[in-house]
Amino acid sequence: MNASFRLGWRTLWRDLRAGELRLLIVAVLLAVAALTAVGFFADRLKGGLQRDARQLLGGDAVLASDNPTPPAFVEKAKSLGLQAAGTYGFPTMARASDDQGGASKLVALKAVEAGYPLRGRLQTSVTAEGAGEPTRDIPAPGDVWIDASLLESLGLKVGDMMLLGDTQLKIARIVVLEPDRGAGFMSFAPRVMLNQADVARTGLVQPASRISYRFAVAGDAAAVKSFSDFTDATLKKGELRGARLDSFETGRPEMRQTLDRAEKFLNLVALLAALLSAVAVALAARGFAASHLDDCAMLRVLGQSQRTIAMAYAFEFLIIGLVASGLGVAIGFGVHYVFVALLAGLVDASLPAATLWPVAFGFGMGLTLLFAFGLPPVLQLAKVPPLRVIRRDVGGLKPASIAVLTVGVLGFAALLLAASSDIKLGLIAVGGFAAAVALFAALSWLAVKVLRRSVNETTAPRWLVLATRQISARPVYAVVQVSALAVGLLALILLVLLRTDLVSSWRKATPPDAPNRFVINVMPEQSDPFQKSLRDAGVSKFDWYPMIRGRLIAINDKPIAPDDYADDRAKRLVDREFNLSNSADAPAHNTITSGRWTPDAKGEISVEEGLAETLGLKLGDTLRFDVGGIPSDARITSLRKVDWGSLHANFFVMYTVATLPDVPATYLAAFRAPPVKGFDNALVRSYPNITNVDMSATIAQVQRVLDQVISAVEFLFGFTLAAGLVVLFAAVTATREERAREFAVMRAVGARASLLRQVQRAELIGVGLLAGLLASVVASAIGWALARYVFEFTWTASPLVPLGGALTGAVLALAAGWWGLREVLRRPVVETLRRAAE
Repeated sequence: MNASFRLGWRTLWRDLRAGELRLLIVAVLLAVAALTAVGFFADRLKGGLQRDARQLLGGDAVLASDNPTPPAFVEKAKSLGLQAAGTYGFPTMARASDDQGGASKLVALKAVEAGYPLRGRLQTSVTAEGAGEPTRDIPAPGDVWIDASLLESLGLKVGDMMLLGDTQLKIARIVVLEPDRGAGFMSFAPRVMLNQADVARTGLVQPASRISYRFAVAGDAAAVKSFSDFTDATLKKGELRGARLDSFETGRPEMRQTLDRAEKFLNLVALLAALLSAVAVALAARGFAASHLDDCAMLRVLGQSQRTIAMAYAFEFLIIGLVASGLGVAIGFGVHYVFVALLAGLVDASLPAATLWPVAFGFGMGLTLLFAFGLPPVLQLAKVPPLRVIRRDVGGLKPASIAVLTVGVLGFAALLLAASSDIKLGLIAVGGFAAAVALFAALSWLAVKVLRRSVNETTAPRWLVLATRQISARPVYAVVQVSALAVGLLALILLVLLRTDLVSSWRKATPPDAPNRFVINVMPEQSDPFQKSLRDAGVSKFDWYPMIRGRLIAINDKPIAPDDYADDRAKRLVDREFNLSNSADAPAHNTITSGRWTPDAKGEISVEEGLAETLGLKLGDTLRFDVGGIPSDARITSLRKVDWGSLHANFFVMYTVATLPDVPATYLAAFRAPPVKGFDNALVRSYPNITNVDMSATIAQVQRVLDQVISAVEFLFGFTLAAGLVVLFAAVTATREERAREFAVMRAVGARASLLRQVQRAELIGVGLLAGLLASVVASAIGWALARYVFEFTWTASPLVPLGGALTGAVLALAAGWWGLREVLRRPVVETLRRAAE
């Protein structure tokens, strides 16, 4: 054992000085750095979200409902010794007095009581520009606290009076931070916070008002669990309709969804870097082993056993793996701070410290890479016969055993699937690359056979004949080289397609001309005048739909209730009212995915496919809605795909008729407001009953989030680009010594250096063209699968991608070949002959 360690140290030092381990170290370092950078970021993010979960909810548990909290829950909280605080909120219009301009704005009103918030801390300021200071107070009776943006919208300042319904309230403070702001459509509207004692004076709460109530509790963990169990049991009995017990995930989904999508992008790029690094390690290790065949034969002659040589190289690779993995972990740890900076505003910079899991995962990935893909060819060095010292034709490298490769590949694939954090993403990336390698190998073998037969040696240029012979004389090397190049190019082309097509599809979800105003509660008699007002203001394009409130009460004549479903979302959908609509023509921004939309077909409806999946609906089912006390039956004749992020008017269910007589309805409009000062205020003055929602801030926020996520992804692209270039370099230089010997023989019989340079260029361009063509076709297929099944975007790759991929492959292969093989043609003739004869 001591002999193996001593030999391992000597060979490690010698190989480091000779630079023969450079590619191996770089490949492992890149994979570990990319994966651990994402790992550290995700680990700290998860810890931060868990730490802040109670603050984001405003309590340890929150009962959210559409009705006032029943006394039974309040009494239960008291009996358990829990702190409790109730809030409720609803959208309404805030106004400035006529003397101060009369501006109005849709706001999210929130009525609070003493003790709010139970977890977290409100931060307020007495000036619009002031920094927030934590407070345990709530607005005093007669006062309101508002968002700073509302001051500018209404033309008011701190200390002025603001109109809410039938009363005036004094603007006392600015809300800087509201820990339990939460998600939802109204979260983007400016906040107005007031004391619950003032709500009655406003006259805003009426019998038909839609109000969201939240009852938060906090205290001992065991007591909170008892309260949660009591609440769950009550909800399951169906005794409280329209209620739910909020957890962190349901209480703050907009943050979770945004960061989940960012993490998927980052994981995808890291997976590509790891897959490329595996190919680079395999190629570099085989080249390393080939260059050590003669050394090991001499060691056998000098009496070293196979076991000693095998242990020495295993020890060398262990040290290299630990060092490269350690450097990769250190780099990944530094890089994850870049993600935190690039995603500032989405994540809190004061995240908790990371656990040791990313460190352990990084070392595990680095060692798995080396031992699964690098060690199998190197261990063959122990079996080199001593006879190779005098006979160079014996003891060459053989393909690694299927058992060894299978175990290594399965272990590596398992690590990648664990790193992906998404089974679809992992299976598409890992499975797609595995299938691609097999496809590349089969097609490149076929291409070599076709090439050999298609070149006429009597009429073709001499350089083309020699290049064809070079490729066809080593079919196995040609297949390995084309496959490796294709895998490297596959990742690079996939990244380009993701950047240009997938990300641009993401941006198209909120295009520059997307609607930024939603107006609801337009009465039927106001329909024509309102549309005329929009056209007179220069708004030529707008969505205009009836909006009907209806509750689903039966499917195929069978009454339904929330308890009929196990899925929580299905329970909530059955327990609430739907926004229904009708139109003779299918919405242009919806896609019919199943069935047929028949204009003006009575008794037919179109259903959003997500709703159909959740409730188990299918074409031909008959749904019964309770619309204002009137039952309405209709048959499902089509399913629609709805892009809820498009900011157009969208509905779960639509009747396929132009009018629905005897059904109470108001109208909804979605449009892009003209850049005319005072447009919104004039519209509200003309139609005081409407609710005008300004989505400009929402769109700006979505675009800012996209910019931040894309910046983080593009930063990590650098790792994958570097890994791809390492693969290209390793693939091109894998046959360097064989080329040197062949060129030495050709130069010895009179071939000029210029001819050999032409042969080398032709071979590299041919290999690059084939690899680029194969890679671009497969990249388009994998990109389509990722877009459809993981990121849920429309894939719009250009049909010219294969041509561009082929040309890119030729250029990159030629560049990598020039860099990696330039020394072969520069060797003196005597030296090349001497090396060829060794």
